[in-house]
Amino acid sequence: MPTASLPSYLAEDILLHPEKREFPPFDLVRLLGTVFKPTQGCRVCILTDFDEPAELIKDFNFLQQEGFPVQKKAHEAFYLGLRNGGLEKLGMSGGEMLAYKCTHGSNLDLEDEVWDTDGRQLSLEADIYPHYDLILCISTFSATAPLTAKCKVHGFRGATLHGVNDIILGSGLAVDYQEVSTDAEKMRLAMTGADEVEIDFELEDGRVITAWLGLGGQEAQKSHGLCQGEKPDIANLPAGEVYFVPRDARGHFPMKYEDGTLGVLTVENRNIIKSELIEGNQATIDAHNARLQDDPMTGTLGELGFGTQVLPVSYADIQDEKVLGTCHLATGRDDHLGGDIVPDMFKKHENSTHDDILFAPHKTPNFNIRQVRMKRGDQDEILIENFRPARYLMDALATQNDV
Repeated sequence: MPTASLPSYLAEDILLHPEKREFPPFDLVRLLGTVFKPTQGCRVCILTDFDEPAELIKDFNFLQQEGFPVQKKAHEAFYLGLRNGGLEKLGMSGGEMLAYKCTHGSNLDLEDEVWDTDGRQLSLEADIYPHYDLILCISTFSATAPLTAKCKVHGFRGATLHGVNDIILGSGLAVDYQEVSTDAEKMRLAMTGADEVEIDFELEDGRVITAWLGLGGQEAQKSHGLCQGEKPDIANLPAGEVYFVPRDARGHFPMKYEDGTLGVLTVENRNIIKSELIEGNQATIDAHNARLQDDPMTGTLGELGFGTQVLPVSYADIQDEKVLGTCHLATGRDDHLGGDIVPDMFKKHENSTHDDILFAPHKTPNFNIRQVRMKRGDQDEILIENFRPARYLMDALATQNDV
């Protein structure tokens, strides 16, 4: 592995033990100043979510209640950070915190009603989107897809930071996003134009199953954390990912459900058509199969992503899917990624989610990614082996090219 010209955070011992990587203290001014340059003259607000937003956001009542860890981090690290000098240092105004009704689904469209800390009901469409330059959405469920659509209409920039916790604040949001962007671009260049990717999964019983994804030579995209300039855009933070929108897919891949049940999914023509039990609860498998039968769009693969950062496990997919050596698939809407799957294509609104399926040692210890291979024209490359970046990717990260 060519470590001589690699940054210290990509050294062999850090790759093996990412928890040993040292990070500077979280600095909100540095984070926002880097991600959103320029910030001078921008009006900013913070959005968060509750089941009962009118009651809980008024006078910050949620601070007196048990639970709401993400919302409390939003208040502590972002609201107070802006109010206690951050706005002045960044040359920004505003800093209000508002709440909308929790969607209970990843990337579902938001209801229009929103409430401020005085208890007033406002409209996202009329009172928020047109009147803020920067919107920070720190929520339970991701709002990247709906905010990406709205920013193109109203012209704002922003970031989605769902699931924020102390580990994320101290690592994935403490990094230098210029470096993150540079590394993401190096990996993007190493993969862009890929015709196909194959992923071999090794199960506990020794079986190896393979998923094939047809990419059609498309240009790879990156989630790199920078949302600079005046162009409307939404950054997903923590960032650090190279991704594709699959044009075709077939084969099999394993899935670990929320209750721990393990299944093997069969894919044909880009769609998951069935799940079969490996171990656990057959009822969980039956429920998934029933959902696939009722609304087949819920099984359509909308993303293939690769992490680009060396970060500790946070036990929140928003960070853990950005870890170098991991990859993930996603089902459902992908319009925010430039894909063709939009909410209107689903039978029910609540089904129009974008759901990541992360393959990582801590998340899926019951199976291994034995190998990920890329074909690009006459070029065949190994990208990942045993949840570690292969030589090809490490060579790409070691390049000194101006990217």
